[in-house]
Amino acid sequence: MDSVLRLQGRIGSRTLLLTTAAVPLALAALTDDLRVRRQLAAARRDPLTGLLRRDTYTGRARRLLARHGDDVAVLLVDLDHFKQINDTMGHAAGDAVLAATAARLTAWAGTHASVGRLGGDEFAVVLVLPSDRMEQRLAQLVRMLHSPVVLDDGCTVDVAASVGAATPCVIGSRELALLQRAADAALYDGKHSGRAAVATAAHAAVPSVNGRRSGRPGTAMWGRAA
Repeated sequence: MDSVLRLQGRIGSRTLLLTTAAVPLALAALTDDLRVRRQLAAARRDPLTGLLRRDTYTGRARRLLARHGDDVAVLLVDLDHFKQINDTMGHAAGDAVLAATAARLTAWAGTHASVGRLGGDEFAVVLVLPSDRMEQRLAQLVRMLHSPVVLDDGCTVDVAASVGAATPCVIGSRELALLQRAADAALYDGKHSGRAAVATAAHAAVPSVNGRRSGRPGTAMWGRAA
């Protein structure tokens, strides 16, 4: 009996030692996993604005279009006179305007939308937006994007943005690239108007030069007057 007890004691001690040694290894593995997850999450987002990078934005946008169809709106947003802000007030002020714009777009679109920074001062939003709420919601967005940005030193920057929107029910397609092209053409029709421009079917056929071509008549505009 004594030998059995001694054997059990030795086994118990070894188990305790093995368990004690395994805890730091498990914690290290968990820490590494969390670090990898953070790195992957950071790689999906623009470091300045926190918005989705193009690839992640595109994937989420396509899922929204596939799931919700005609109730989805695709928006492109372009800051007006942004270069002038950088040139006259400095790049720190420009960065603050970009970050503020991103925060406003995120707040307006909600957590289930796809909100991305395409590059420079160009943004994209894809969200569920039924047609009967389109006018009201776009007017709200324009007001938000035209609110002055307050810098850390208390100075304010007057800002404005041009907005173009396109919907599958009008364009006749759920293809993201085609909807973005139509929204882009509508945006440049309404550039500097102070209103959101909504694409017609004709905007989908506008030839594109680096994604930029305007001049199509018949664009509906909603929001703040110029």
